[in-house]
Amino acid sequence: MTQVQGTPSPNTSAPGDRSGLGRLIGAGLILVSLVLMALGAYLGPYSYATSTPGKLTVETCTVDYKYRSSTSSSSRKKTKTKWCYGTFTATDGSTKDINAELKSDALHQRGDVIEALKTGETSYQQDHGWVGAIAVGAVWWFAALILLSLGLLCTATGFVFGGASDFRHAKEAAGQGLISTVYTLIVVGVCGFAVSLLVMFLL
Repeated sequence: MTQVQGTPSPNTSAPGDRSGLGRLIGAGLILVSLVLMALGAYLGPYSYATSTPGKLTVETCTVDYKYRSSTSSSSRKKTKTKWCYGTFTATDGSTKDINAELKSDALHQRGDVIEALKTGETSYQQDHGWVGAIAVGAVWWFAALILLSLGLLCTATGFVFGGASDFRHAKEAAGQGLISTVYTLIVVGVCGFAVSLLVMFLL
């Protein structure tokens, strides 16, 4: 009798090829996580520390309405952004700008004073203190922690997000210690990300 041998599926990769791809993906995720951590440090604490604190005395506030089409329907959604204009005076007296403007969380009356930061030549933002700056950085840091944990898993085991069987093989290759570490980092990352966003929203 003639034995017919089946040919492998075209999309089936050798284990070595898949593990190599997984480690490459893992290295990429680790690199992205490091970039996010650096961005968090720059956009949060560093930007706050290098900004000029002061006060903006309000002259007027307006609301900027924008409409955008909804992807799920033909309706248009309206978004609104509050802007306040007035005179910014630095706390140390080094800067005074009579044409300052910033995005505000409320419509203020003329004469109201807003704690503000000068972040650029003509750019200003509300001053939420070090708590706000750290919360901004933490959003990026905890997001980076999630990617870092996945990157460690992929680098150590060759995991390529190939479904349940691929994850089962990764768990067997990693061992209980690494899997527990990855789970812990993901949980901490998700919880920290949510709490940081909540703090930013409440400030």
